[in-house]
Amino acid sequence: MLDNRLQTQLPGSSQERIVQEHVPGKEVTLIHIIANPGTEVVSRLNYSSEGNAIGLMTISPGEAAIIAADLATKSGSVLLQQIDTGNGSVVLKGDVSSVEYALGYVREVLMDVMKFAVCPITRT
Repeated sequence: MLDNRLQTQLPGSSQERIVQEHVPGKEVTLIHIIANPGTEVVSRLNYSSEGNAIGLMTISPGEAAIIAADLATKSGSVLLQQIDTGNGSVVLKGDVSSVEYALGYVREVLMDVMKFAVCPITRT
């Protein structure tokens, strides 16, 4: 993310004013696999009971979540549980190896083809 700061002098004052502007870049800030989540977690989230892993991604800009979801679901046997373009989040469900492969594939395409700044995949 870019953080631009502009310092200006307030008219008729010796005080400085700092204006901060936040410009979201092309980045993936979270890629995480939850292997064997607790049944209470899955039921509270109202996700499919199929598979034994949840994959999470947070992407900026949020519209790129659509690309990530499309790539992930086409890469293998994962189910799209949630997509939120406002927050840039994608949630997948499937077996551990399928979720791991899907997240790895999405990471690779976003990083190598689309030149996103990408974080490593984490796992619990």
